[in-house]
Amino acid sequence: MTRSTAAGRVIAVVSYPAVIAFAFCLFTVLAALEVHVMPAAYISAVAGAALVTLHEWKWPCRTEWRPGLHEVGADTLFMLVVQVALPYLLSISLVIFLAEQLRAGGLTAGGFWPHDWHVAAQACLMLVAADFFRYWLHCGFHKFGFMWRYHAVHHSPHRLYWLNVGRFHPIEKAVQFAVDTLPFALVGVSTDVLGAYFVFYAINGFFQHSNCDVRLGPLNYVVSGPELHRWHHSEFSQESDTNFGNNLIIWDLLFGTRFLPADRVVGRLGLVNRNYPTGFLAQMKTPFVPGLDKA
Repeated sequence: MTRSTAAGRVIAVVSYPAVIAFAFCLFTVLAALEVHVMPAAYISAVAGAALVTLHEWKWPCRTEWRPGLHEVGADTLFMLVVQVALPYLLSISLVIFLAEQLRAGGLTAGGFWPHDWHVAAQACLMLVAADFFRYWLHCGFHKFGFMWRYHAVHHSPHRLYWLNVGRFHPIEKAVQFAVDTLPFALVGVSTDVLGAYFVFYAINGFFQHSNCDVRLGPLNYVVSGPELHRWHHSEFSQESDTNFGNNLIIWDLLFGTRFLPADRVVGRLGLVNRNYPTGFLAQMKTPFVPGLDKA
């Protein structure tokens, strides 16, 4: 770790909240300039990704987690297909389009959502509610074998850096969308709220899987950040079957699955099968081979 320098110690504490705040400020400015919510959300997320990349390069948590070109190539393909193209079609474009169309047609169940709240308050409520559903979905992907085979794709990397946040099988990604995003279109959540949610969702995810040297302190009782999520990627199931929160850790606290030991750092990451295929095309097929993660 790089906290031996004064700059490193400061960056470890302020980087996460500062990048989140910067991205939201950028999103707010773009919205004020009447940029449509979809490009505004993407521009803000890309700006956040650039800052996370800079942090990883200058102040890494572990130098041995720096990826090789083969890993970067595969994770870039996952990012473009599963985290950019598919979410653009499902999570952002489709949800925002549905929200607009349903609201225009008077078909939303608007009475279930506090539309008169401030955008920031609605986005916070969406985070809490969406994470409740994602918590139980995530538990299911760990508990049930037929679901785990898809989720094993996400747990296959042996090191963490922000780009492998996109390593999901498209089928799992579509299921996530159906649980944590689509319902909010049905209750008529505004496009500004959806955009704000996606900005936090993206940048927190970048940090969650990053090789950034961070120390979140009390925030580790609120957000599901990198210090917690690294344990979720442990090779050992007693450690990885914890910290299921997608954006927040509050449901793990409530249901007793939060795990962050103070006396040690996480060891080996990945699956029991150290030869589990890692290429993009190969991992499109691995969920259909039962037991491959433990072979």
